[in-house]
Amino acid sequence: MIMSSEIMIVSLLFLGISFIVSAVLKSKFTKYSKIPLSNGLSGREIAEKMLQENGIFDVKVTSVNGFLSDHYNPKDKTVNLSPDVYNGRSISAAAVAAHECGHAVQHATSYGPLVMRSKLVPAVQFSSMLVNWVLLAGMIVLATTKNPTVLLIGIIIMSVTVLFTLITLPVEFDASKRALAWLERTNVTSPQEYPKAKDALKWAATTYVVAALAAVVTLIQYIMIYLGSRDRN
Repeated sequence: MIMSSEIMIVSLLFLGISFIVSAVLKSKFTKYSKIPLSNGLSGREIAEKMLQENGIFDVKVTSVNGFLSDHYNPKDKTVNLSPDVYNGRSISAAAVAAHECGHAVQHATSYGPLVMRSKLVPAVQFSSMLVNWVLLAGMIVLATTKNPTVLLIGIIIMSVTVLFTLITLPVEFDASKRALAWLERTNVTSPQEYPKAKDALKWAATTYVVAALAAVVTLIQYIMIYLGSRDRN
């Protein structure tokens, strides 16, 4: 089918864009990880400081394996930092540690999009296991029997993951906004260091934007295939 080949082309295009953005992100963090903070604080110390200054005393800062594997876990209330961030005393470490604490602040203040995203997690975990198989089956059934029902089910399942991806955008942007405001207000980063921290978080946010665009465009293409099949019947 022509549309299925178009989906593959678009997927490859966004895969290429995602690869480029990820490469730039890694180079930025590597670059800024070599620039020491003038105050000498480690990522762990910065995270603990930001949590305390926001009145959060029930969140633990821990170290986890991996590169850029940093994340906040609302279930056990932990800010999980990669070794380079946890032990690092660089601009990158400061930016990432503050960003993850931004999620902890969101959780503590019941930030709407974060609450909504958390509620969607079980549905997304379930749908992510099925969506590709159901869409593939839907395309095969449509090509052989002209029946678009299975494809429609796949579109509905995919819509859940796309919604989750879209809700992630304000969550990530807001966490960075909170982090940068705190870094600047408390002078954890100097006037010379702050723009570099902002640049690092900007590229981190860009990865989420690319993922969201790819998800939306792909969903639209499947919807067009479904609508086109109905017009032909």
